[in-house]
Amino acid sequence: MSLEGQVALVAGASRGIGADVAKYLASAGAKVGVAARTVEVQDARLPGTIHSVCAEIEAAGGTALPIVLNLRDPESIKGAAEQLVAEWGRIDILINNAAIFVPGDLESVLDRHIELSLQVNLRGPILMMQAVLPHMKTAGGGHIINVSSRGSTFPGPGPYESGRRLGDDLFYGPEKSALEHFSQRQAVQYQDDNISVNVLSPTGRIKTPGNLFFGNDRENP
Repeated sequence: MSLEGQVALVAGASRGIGADVAKYLASAGAKVGVAARTVEVQDARLPGTIHSVCAEIEAAGGTALPIVLNLRDPESIKGAAEQLVAEWGRIDILINNAAIFVPGDLESVLDRHIELSLQVNLRGPILMMQAVLPHMKTAGGGHIINVSSRGSTFPGPGPYESGRRLGDDLFYGPEKSALEHFSQRQAVQYQDDNISVNVLSPTGRIKTPGNLFFGNDRENP
C-alpha cells in the first residue's frame, strides 16, 4: 500500500514499536514526524533517539523530521502538530504509541507516579488526538491509531481463585481500557469527517527496550 503524499506523526518513536512503525510508514512513502522526548541516549538500556530513527529512515531513502515531544506538556503536544504542519502542510496519520509502565501495587505506588502514568498513558494520547483533528479535517480526512495492549482485558467478575495476582500491571491495563473506550467513541464521532480511529492491540509480551528496561542491568544491557 502506497502512502505517497501522506504525512504521519508517530508519538513515542525513538525506539521499540514506535520506531519500527515510523520506519515502515516511511518505507511506504509517507513523510514521518518522529516524535519523542529522547534526543540523546542517557542509558544504554534505552538505545535510540528521534535523530537516530530519522537517520535510519533517510538512509533508506525516506523522509523524516525529528520532533521533541513531551506528552506531559500540553504545549509540547500542540507544538508537535504545528511543527509538522509548518514543515509539510498537513497531517494525515497519527500513531499514539508512547506509554510508560509504573511497577508496584496500590499500597506502594508514589503519588507522583500516579500522575505521571495518567498524564502519559491517557491524557497525552487524548491531547494528541485533539491537536491533529483540525488538521485532518482540513486535509479531508485521516487515520488515528492508538496503541493499546491485551492488558486492557478485564479479569472478569470474582470471586477469584486464591493466590491469583495480575503482576505489576497497576495502571497500564486499566488506562488502555479507558483509551480503547475513548477511541471507539471518537470513531463514531468523526466517521462522517472521514477520520478513522482504531486501536492496535499487540498480543503477548513485545520485548522492546522499554519493556525489558527493569530487567536489564545498567552495565550489561
